[in-house]
Amino acid sequence: MNEESVIVGRFNGDWGVRGWVKVFSYTRPPEAIFDYLPWRVGSRGDAIEPVEWKKSGPRLVVRLEGVNTPEKAAALGRTVIRVARSSLPAPEPGEYYWHDLVGLEVVNRQNHRFGQISKMHETGAHDVMEIEGADDVVLIPFVTGRFVVDVDLEARRVTVDWPSEWAGPD
Repeated sequence: MNEESVIVGRFNGDWGVRGWVKVFSYTRPPEAIFDYLPWRVGSRGDAIEPVEWKKSGPRLVVRLEGVNTPEKAAALGRTVIRVARSSLPAPEPGEYYWHDLVGLEVVNRQNHRFGQISKMHETGAHDVMEIEGADDVVLIPFVTGRFVVDVDLEARRVTVDWPSEWAGPD
């Protein structure tokens, strides 16, 4: 895939006897994964599009062109699903895609460097940044206006209101 791509989900095993595949979506709401097409899969980024999809209880399942047996569905394994970044809508002001935050440096108001965001976690109450420093991992809630003071994507930095002593042992 030539242009920048973003992981939006992954296949999660076969479903049924007609070659349907379970899909685990990283989008919110989960069904939004079907709004971003074509999907790109595999090391070459082969394009694939759903023929139809539905909810089956809490899970999403999809029928894909050319995948019509449980064996073909199972062969997809847990392959990640990517889409062209250009197919995603621009985030609203003050909102960020997680993939834009991962890798950013995190510092506090006193310029203490915590490290870089390695992952983002959804906890229900709010999202949480997992920050890997030289010697430890720090978890800081991603709550703008409270703990997150500024997000500067261009400078690749997040400024937080978080005491350095809360980061753990030095």
